[in-house]
Amino acid sequence: MRWLIDGMNVIGARPDGWWRDRTAAMERLAGALDAWANETGDDVTVVFDGKERPIPAERADVRFATRRGPNAADDDIAALVAADADPASLVVVTSDATLADRVAAAGGRAVGAGDFRRRLDAIAGQERGGGGRSSQP
Repeated sequence: MRWLIDGMNVIGARPDGWWRDRTAAMERLAGALDAWANETGDDVTVVFDGKERPIPAERADVRFATRRGPNAADDDIAALVAADADPASLVVVTSDATLADRVAAAGGRAVGAGDFRRRLDAIAGQERGGGGRSSQP
């Protein structure tokens, strides 16, 4: 399975003060996505809004929106799905209903950022219990 993550939606799914240090929040998410990829064997790409900065990741493909402004990452994610040779194998993680509709129109699937965040945290060991080891959306 291949995952395409709306990074700021997943970060924002947990109000843990991430807005005080966006770079650190991006680094934590990239680390959790690396753990997800290691556990599941899935391919993971995350797209962040904002100014590009170095975010270390071993397995996750970390990208930044190609432009700034409203819906920048959403537009890039929708374009990636539309251009993909096998969009049905992509699962987009987002809280944005408009992006989810665009993904479905291009042949992909979307799942909510909050649900994914809980599953991601379980794999990364940030929560107790809670299954979450399956890569099924």
